[in-house]
Amino acid sequence: MSTNTADVLTKGMESMLEKMSIVDVEQFIFLVKSEGFDYTKWQRDYFGNMSKEDMNKDIDRYFSEHPYSGDPAKLI
Repeated sequence: MSTNTADVLTKGMESMLEKMSIVDVEQFIFLVKSEGFDYTKWQRDYFGNMSKEDMNKDIDRYFSEHPYSGDPAKLI
């Protein structure tokens, strides 16, 4: 796990750019900053009272429907 701020920011931007256009990434950053985004509150609202078992089923289903097709070297 990288603790270097620049490395984390770079990996985050690269991850977003794999799935989103630069315009969408900029909009996402703007929204997070301007809306006072609270990740913890979002998690609680998004996942609600989902049990660990249900969450694991959703995670397994997601990964089976979205297999990783990128370069594994980029994960390290």
